[in-house]
Amino acid sequence: MSTSKRLVLSSDHAAIELRQVIAKHAESLGFTVDDIGPKTPESTHYPLHGKAAAERVAAGDADLGIILCGTGQGIMMAANKVPGIRCGVCADPFSARMTREHNNANMLSIGARVVGESLAIEIVEAFLGADFEGGRHATRVDMIEG
Repeated sequence: MSTSKRLVLSSDHAAIELRQVIAKHAESLGFTVDDIGPKTPESTHYPLHGKAAAERVAAGDADLGIILCGTGQGIMMAANKVPGIRCGVCADPFSARMTREHNNANMLSIGARVVGESLAIEIVEAFLGADFEGGRHATRVDMIEG
């Protein structure tokens, strides 16, 4: 398991239930989870939630972040607007592991309407259990950072 232990989670209204399942699972893995909501099912705007979680990671208040919306795409785009954030949307464990190992992603985005609960847990475990490999990948991450 990764040495990062502080995790921030956020979503829009479409992903509240899956986010709560992921939060409990991450806590069972030893992570301190900061679930910043929302808590109620009223329609909300995913860019606000993606940005809020990304700002916590960028500020160092969390080591990693997991964000969710219907597809995972929109909230990921909002998070990636925050300097220092590298967020990948993943629908399979292999991609989740590789985005950490090769891209040094500090955030993961999941589509709650794309993957079911058990697959989401596998994706989260792959992401949280991986570490950046560095080496040739560090040069590429530096290029992303500009």
